[in-house]
Amino acid sequence: MPKEVSAGAVVFRKEGNQIYYLLLHYPSGSRKSKNYWDFPKGHIENNESEIETVKREVEEETGLKDIKIIDGFKEYIKYFFKDTYNFKNKEKNKASWIFKMVTFYLTETKTKEIKISFEHQGFKWLLYEEALKQLTFKNAKEILKKANTFILKSIY
Repeated sequence: MPKEVSAGAVVFRKEGNQIYYLLLHYPSGSRKSKNYWDFPKGHIENNESEIETVKREVEEETGLKDIKIIDGFKEYIKYFFKDTYNFKNKEKNKASWIFKMVTFYLTETKTKEIKISFEHQGFKWLLYEEALKQLTFKNAKEILKKANTFILKSIY
């Protein structure tokens, strides 16, 4: 079974005494039949560390260059998905199941302005409760819960 390894970020910013989380709107495509809301993430490229991937993917997907990785937060999600597109050969093929593991880091930015990439339909900065409702997948909601708890206990 094919395996993919990715890294991503829970991006937050503080405005006054409020904490806002960045969510991206992903369109439907070869990997998902419906559009969905999630965090910035992407494949780890050759000889790239997880942290390098996080910084590159966040900048590519959001335009943010000033993210700060918060020490002490590192969470994983694992799942299977059905793919009809072979990225290695860049061609359509029979649907196959892929095992995916994503490592998430917590990152802070001071920048509110976002320039989304062609990969996304939109973005939102949301307070915790709103972000929790907006996220599509249960595993992303769990990552957000852990990140919010970490921020409240460790940072602010």
